[in-house]
Amino acid sequence: MTTLLVIAKEPVPGRVKTRLTPPFTPSEAAALAEAALADTLRAVAATPAARRVLVLDGTPGPWLPPGFDVVRQCAGGLDERLAAAFAGCDGPALLIGMDTPQVTPQLLTVDFADCDAYFGPAEDGGFWALGLAEPDPALLRGVPMSTPVTGAVQRERLVRAGLRVRDLPRLRDVDTAADAHAVAALAPCGKFAARLARCRAVTRP
Repeated sequence: MTTLLVIAKEPVPGRVKTRLTPPFTPSEAAALAEAALADTLRAVAATPAARRVLVLDGTPGPWLPPGFDVVRQCAGGLDERLAAAFAGCDGPALLIGMDTPQVTPQLLTVDFADCDAYFGPAEDGGFWALGLAEPDPALLRGVPMSTPVTGAVQRERLVRAGLRVRDLPRLRDVDTAADAHAVAALAPCGKFAARLARCRAVTRP
């Protein structure tokens, strides 16, 4: 079975979702980040897996459900941190972030029987998921992160390595207020949507 990896930051005001401020306050942005993380972890917890790992920058909080191993993120750029997350796996692994609370167990249930990699593109040009049948950190090191071409460069890296790549559906990350509203509409029953509704109730004139 597959190891499921979630790479995340502890939802601390001023350290997460800074592009949500304004219109939200740093505390509201952190609360939204915590809700997004909680929804993501809940989906991962409901997905069959050999192991579930939270690769965390920070300290676990009450939002962490049982059944997860917690591994501290290494130093360095995001490419190095993602590479290190895969380096800790000794079998098939699928990595996602905390920015897509609309994920479901169905999206996260992957089968490497007829492919070597899974790639989940994000609408902003990045990627929300990356799966490797044989985790190789070198496939991530040096990929420019947080740019409009990050996803294209990463996918091309997989193809150039001779891997058979299967694409997952394109999802929208939560980076801006517009993203938050769009994603909440896709998962109206989640904690993220509920948290956003409370923020709107507080901030609405």
